[in-house]
Amino acid sequence: MTTERSPGVARRGRPGYDQATVLRRAIELFNTRGYDATSINDLAQDLGVTKSAIFHHVSSKEELLAAALDEALDGLSRAIDAAAVTHSETSAYERLRATVAESVRILSAHLPAVTLLLRVRGNSPVELDALRRRRVIDEKLAALVAEAADEGALRTDLPPDLISRLIFGTVNSLVEWYRPGGALSPDELAETVAGMAFEGLVPR
Repeated sequence: MTTERSPGVARRGRPGYDQATVLRRAIELFNTRGYDATSINDLAQDLGVTKSAIFHHVSSKEELLAAALDEALDGLSRAIDAAAVTHSETSAYERLRATVAESVRILSAHLPAVTLLLRVRGNSPVELDALRRRRVIDEKLAALVAEAADEGALRTDLPPDLISRLIFGTVNSLVEWYRPGGALSPDELAETVAGMAFEGLVPR
């Protein structure tokens, strides 16, 4: 979220509600009511503050949406950018598998923001930019799949972009049922998803 304040200086409105809290509650409302159906007044009522207190933190509802989508996309972008760098000691297959596991961890750590990201449809410049960033991530993932296939680690009879969509479609489906604090820890979930994606369900 871009503001003119100095980095690390928390702007506060009503005591008890800092910028991070405002963003968390906004994401919750966007997910439950829908972004278009949620107003700044709705958020103010939910927090029990005035609209001016909200505007002390952000300039618009669009700024909150942009911050939420950045939260979801920044971690995913860092993970794939790190995996895309060729390391002589690490195969593309190993980097791809690690990226799948890390994507699950990012999703579990930022579940509400990722849920919101997966619901955007390009109805505003902010959403269109998020969709553009998702396409860049998808392209880099497909390139990594192709690299792993060239190594002989993956089957070559399927297009890399299809393999990527199938794998990360599985990762994205976690927003529908995974809840932090359940039977599986984020690390256990990450290894389970990665193991199923790359080793399948055949007993070892």
